[in-house]
Amino acid sequence: MNAVVQLEPRAVTQSPASTRMAVADVIQHYAMVQEVKQAIMKPKVHYDTIPGTPKPTLLKPGAEALCMAFRVSDDYLVEDLSTADAVRYRVKCIGSHQVAQAKLGEGMGEASSDEEKYRWRKAVCDEEWEDTPVNLRRVKYGKAQGGGFYKQKQVRTEPADMRNTVLKMALKRAKIGMTINVTACSDMFNQDLEDMEAALREHLVDGDGAGTEPPAAKQKQPFPADSFATSMKAWQKAVNKGKTSDEVLATVEQFNPDFTLSPEQRAAILALKFEPPVAATAGAEVQQ
Repeated sequence: MNAVVQLEPRAVTQSPASTRMAVADVIQHYAMVQEVKQAIMKPKVHYDTIPGTPKPTLLKPGAEALCMAFRVSDDYLVEDLSTADAVRYRVKCIGSHQVAQAKLGEGMGEASSDEEKYRWRKAVCDEEWEDTPVNLRRVKYGKAQGGGFYKQKQVRTEPADMRNTVLKMALKRAKIGMTINVTACSDMFNQDLEDMEAALREHLVDGDGAGTEPPAAKQKQPFPADSFATSMKAWQKAVNKGKTSDEVLATVEQFNPDFTLSPEQRAAILALKFEPPVAATAGAEVQQ
């Protein structure tokens, strides 16, 4: 269970020379956002991590929690841009401090019945799809879970049936946008990715460079035979100074990450043994 934390918003102070926030207030603000996330917010309730994205997406309950913590009230200006063929709303959400009544920021949101998930629905049966005019029906292709593809017969929805849903979506998007702007938490949360079709979301995320597949590992090259033969003298000296052949092999592989040793080259290094100095050997022979 999440711990209950009492949050005390601090009055914003101003420096004498300007109207900027004091550094202490900025630090406390960011700390409070983190505290709210850790103590109150729950994954898949207040925020959700969309596969392939680098940070979680803020959901409506999460925006409400942040607004409550910072005592932010919301007011909406709704612009109806609907046409005969589509329902469309553009909403501005204005955030104000509940006590000081000062405007803190705003966010914009828009929704339309022309969006993919509102524009089409699955046909009830083959007969409905066949009886629907050609320009109001389609076959939808998509990626199936577990791999492969699927296709589905779809027909156009009635825009009027989606009016309330579209309005609520525009309000939600505007509120989340306002919350992120007012609380300055865009470094912690994405916005609206959960509302997108999976294929479009993948396209946009890949375009930003986030969620793409990691670059393929660089192909290693064979260790050059001439360099290997030359280096064997240095490796022999290392063994003569007390290194084991295993230690020499590990050092060679560590400092030559772009090359790979052949089995024969590895065996040659492991076969290195201590060789006594030539001068010492000659001296021993004279004494005998």
